[in-house]
Amino acid sequence: MTEEQTAEKTAVLYRMVMDRHVCPWGLRARHLLKSQGYAVDDRWLTTREQTDAFKAEHGVKTTPQIFIGGKRIGGYDDLRRFLGKPAPDKDRKTYTPVLVVFAVAALMAIAAAFAAGTLLTVRTPAWFIAFSMCALAMLKLRDLDGFATMFLGYDLMARRWVPYAYVYPFVELGAGVLMIAGVLTWLSAPAAAFIGLVGGWSVFKAVYIQKRELKCACVGGDSNVPLGFLSLTENVMMVLMAAWMGWMAWG
Repeated sequence: MTEEQTAEKTAVLYRMVMDRHVCPWGLRARHLLKSQGYAVDDRWLTTREQTDAFKAEHGVKTTPQIFIGGKRIGGYDDLRRFLGKPAPDKDRKTYTPVLVVFAVAALMAIAAAFAAGTLLTVRTPAWFIAFSMCALAMLKLRDLDGFATMFLGYDLMARRWVPYAYVYPFVELGAGVLMIAGVLTWLSAPAAAFIGLVGGWSVFKAVYIQKRELKCACVGGDSNVPLGFLSLTENVMMVLMAAWMGWMAWG
């Protein structure tokens, strides 16, 4: 390898490493560079004064900063783009949060069935729905006010009675817990059916009739999940769960 090639595969990384703070993006940048075969000249900024002086010298607002072949590449996202890798897009809409909830709930349902003595039982789908309800409610309750604000954008019941937006996650969680326990079906089934039917119709009207492009509040008010098919699925599952629990209890 020539000296020029060696220089091109050597990166200089400036990152904050202090007693009370080690920049996580700096660690990620170092790992990415090494994974791509770069020799890393790892230079620490160990004080606030040193960091501020570095930023002023290079006219940058953030660290880490990466230099390759004497040229400043930029921060971690810039490095990813330089290496031909996709950079995170915070504004990109994605169904990933909902799919993760459903996948984990499915694994929990299978695990519960296994603990009960068999891999799959007639209760496995019911456990999946109930676990999903609890997980989704938990995500909503992380930021109840943020959820309520986003929920008010499309839910028909919440628009008529604003407190419903704040009550909804508690009803979803309570119904899910009772369904897992298999108790008080007379309460959990109607509650799940009500919020599922109202929620399903609200989503269907907003997306498929009014053709509105909205974000779904199903995993909390800070998500970029599009309002659409998966949002409708959440509500349909609750209605089906309520119907199944009612049939088991009174059929």
